[in-house]
Amino acid sequence: MRLRARDLGIAPGRYKPGKHNAITDVTGVRVGHSTIIRGKGPLKPGRGPVRTGVTAVLPNHGNIFYERAVGGGFVLNGAGEVSGLTQVTEWGLIETPILLTNTLSVGAVSEGTVKYLVERYPGIGTEHDVIIPVVGECDDSWLNDIAGRHVRGEHVYEAIDSAKVGPVAEGNVGGGTGMVCFDFKGGIGTSSRKLPAIEGGYTVGVLVMSNLGRMVDLRMDGVPVGELLAPRYDELAKRETIYGSIIVVIATDAPLLPHQIGRLCKRAALGIGRVGSYAAHGSGEIVVGFSNANTVPRQTKRMEYRVRALLDPRMDPLYAAVIEATEEAILNAICAAETMDGVDGHLAPELPLDAVREIVARYRPPRPKLRRKPQPLREQADYAGPADQVMLETTLGRAPKVPDDGVAQ
Repeated sequence: MRLRARDLGIAPGRYKPGKHNAITDVTGVRVGHSTIIRGKGPLKPGRGPVRTGVTAVLPNHGNIFYERAVGGGFVLNGAGEVSGLTQVTEWGLIETPILLTNTLSVGAVSEGTVKYLVERYPGIGTEHDVIIPVVGECDDSWLNDIAGRHVRGEHVYEAIDSAKVGPVAEGNVGGGTGMVCFDFKGGIGTSSRKLPAIEGGYTVGVLVMSNLGRMVDLRMDGVPVGELLAPRYDELAKRETIYGSIIVVIATDAPLLPHQIGRLCKRAALGIGRVGSYAAHGSGEIVVGFSNANTVPRQTKRMEYRVRALLDPRMDPLYAAVIEATEEAILNAICAAETMDGVDGHLAPELPLDAVREIVARYRPPRPKLRRKPQPLREQADYAGPADQVMLETTLGRAPKVPDDGVAQ
């Protein structure tokens, strides 16, 4: 069994993760996968090899069609697609499961989702509005016969029906099956952060389908791991023109309004940048997020409904948390993924975890210990300062000198 980033001593940021360090730490959120792996050898369009699948994120324990989640999104670089995102940002609502798959299977997954929901809610299109499924994509053609469009409606059903709370499978699963990240095997990754009670006690969870980056750019908690590992892989055939993308799904139980979800989604871009991505021309970095603290009913006789909402100046801890969780989710995707071959013998090697552990331990100075000194929360709505202060209990040392061989002393 592969390790996660924290098993290697890599723990980005200052906030603690939730119980499972996964998007499912947000109460009610469920995740399921359908994985398709068939064949080996030369590419035969329509026949394989097949390395793809579907991942489903269900926003709440209830009925997402009737009890819609507050949603939003952000596009850092638009060389990609999340269908339904225009409506999500316009209405501020998410009313379907969120599905992730490969680029040329967006249509099939959307069709499968519509069929799944219409079977359960036959009033769609008559008694109720039509739906636009939220489906995100990345290009897995380096390993997968993408033109063969091997994803079918049955895989959508499997992903949705298998969705559950608790630990989330990562790496070569679901929509992440054929994804490559920083020239290593990538895929699905997840992480979470739990804010202390003084900052609201909210949970932020992130799930990524990660398919971006060049090896030399990979950074792990600030350490240029990719640059130091790259000489080992000089002979490895790498992608040349399809460097992208990433889809980020954010969940939180903080009571947020649509514009606040949008602001939270923007901060995920900083987490993407922290692992070494610069949002290349052909790389799509798209973020979709939701809060399940408030639900918006589809059917009601009332003229209005009431919601709780966090004051904008109190959003800062959530911003920090989503940056940390996004960074760690990407790292977990790379750490969890295993070596995979694909079409025409293309190879995506697994990240060499022992080497990474050694590089990080030697390159990075010890972290200072942090002690929180709680401060009473002020009642003014316009208060924009921190709810607590962080005090250093140790003296910060200088970064170690790194010789030409790339190993810190």
